[in-house]
Amino acid sequence: MSIGYSTIRKIERIKEVCAKMGLRIGNPKGGYDRDYGDTLAVFPSDDALPIYSRDAEIFVGNLDELNRWLQGAQWMHDYYIMLKLVDKNKVQKKEDGARHERLARKLRNEEFALKGK
Repeated sequence: MSIGYSTIRKIERIKEVCAKMGLRIGNPKGGYDRDYGDTLAVFPSDDALPIYSRDAEIFVGNLDELNRWLQGAQWMHDYYIMLKLVDKNKVQKKEDGARHERLARKLRNEEFALKGK
């Protein structure tokens, strides 16, 4: 299969949008097999989305499906901002709380493991 420059530009644009949303594109882990083209997965980037584990597949599908999914996610985000339900400060505060809770849980588990030895 050959791809054209427009497909390359679409992939680059999708990668940029994913990076802004704290996501990365990768190979699906579940061995998804589709009859109509390549399948890709979207994962959280590092610690960008703290409520997800780093290896969680947030989306699995082909390039066109991913493009539509990203447009819908961006629309929802913009709509919530328009309704003043979220803003950057609220999101940052909740993400920091989730990171803190995950770190505290990890430290409690390590402390419990050390006491058991």
